Amino acid sequence: MKIRVMLVFVLLIALVTGCSSGPDYKVTVTKDLYFVKDTAMQFEIKVTENNKAVKGLDVSAQLSMTNMDHGSYDVKLTEGNNGTYDGKVNLPMGGKYEAVFTLEKDSKKTEKVIELNVTKPKGVAKINGEWITDEDVSFYKFINQLQLEINRESAQKKYTGKQLEEELAYLESQEKTIEDKNQLLTQIIRLRAMDLLANEKGHKAADAEVDEALLKAREQYNQYESAKKLINEYGEEKFWATEKQQYQMIVMSQKVQKDLIDKVKKENPKAGEQEIYYQAQKEYEELLVSQVNSLKIEIL
Repeated sequence: MKIRVMLVFVLLIALVTGCSSGPDYKVTVTKDLYFVKDTAMQFEIKVTENNKAVKGLDVSAQLSMTNMDHGSYDVKLTEGNNGTYDGKVNLPMGGKYEAVFTLEKDSKKTEKVIELNVTKPKGVAKINGEWITDEDVSFYKFINQLQLEINRESAQKKYTGKQLEEELAYLESQEKTIEDKNQLLTQIIRLRAMDLLANEKGHKAADAEVDEALLKAREQYNQYESAKKLINEYGEEKFWATEKQQYQMIVMSQKVQKDLIDKVKKENPKAGEQEIYYQAQKEYEELLVSQVNSLKIEIL
C-alpha cells in the first residue's frame, strides 16, 4: 500500500510539473506590424516579468491568420535594449493574425499567444505617432528639385566658360541626392522635431508671421523663370497651400533659433556678431540632436 501511495504521489508531481506554464512573462507589441506587398516588415515586442524587462531570452514567433488559411509564418526575434526583441516577416496580406511566441531562457520554454491587427501603413515613417506620408516625401523632393533648378539658373547668369561647366556638372551630380529617400526623411524629421520643441517651449506661429515669411519665399521664386515654370506644372494653389504648412513649422524653428541667439548674446556680451551666430548655430544643432533622440521615430 505504501508503494502504491508513493507511486501515485510521484505521478502527481510529474503531472503538475508538466503542466507548469513557466515564468509569467508579459509580451507587449511596441512596434506595430504593417503589411506592404512583397516586403519583409519589422515589428518589435517587449518582454516583462513583474513590470521588469526580461533580458537574455531566445525568442521566436509563428504567425497565422485567425480567419483565413494562408499557412504560418515563422520569425526569429533578435534582442535589443531593455527587454525588446524585434524581427522581420513577409506576410501575404493585412488582417487579424495570431502570434504564438516561444520564449526560452536557461532551457525553460514559455509560450505566449497574442492577437495582432496587421494594416497597411499610412506613410513611410512616424514621429510620436504622426505619419510622414508619401506625399510629404514627394513634396520635399520637389522642393529640392526647385532649389536645384534655381541654382542652375543662377550659375548660368553668374558664370561662363569652364567655371560654368564645372558648376553645372556639380549640380548635375546632386540630382541623385534629391532621390535619396533617407535624406528627404532627415529633412522632414529635423523640421518637425524643432516645431515640436518650439511648441513645448510655448511658442506660437501667428498667421501674420507665416504670411510674411511665405511672401518672401514667393518673391524669391518669382525671380527665377525655372522656379515659376516648375511651380506652375506642380499646380500653384496646391504648392502654396503645402508650402504654407511648411512655413508654419519654419517660423516655429526660427523662434527656437532666436531664443538661442538671445541666450548666447546674454552669456557673451562682448562677442562679435559672427561669433554669436556661430555659437548659436552650434547649440541649435546640439539641441536638435537631443530633441530627435527624445522622439519616438519609426521608419518603415
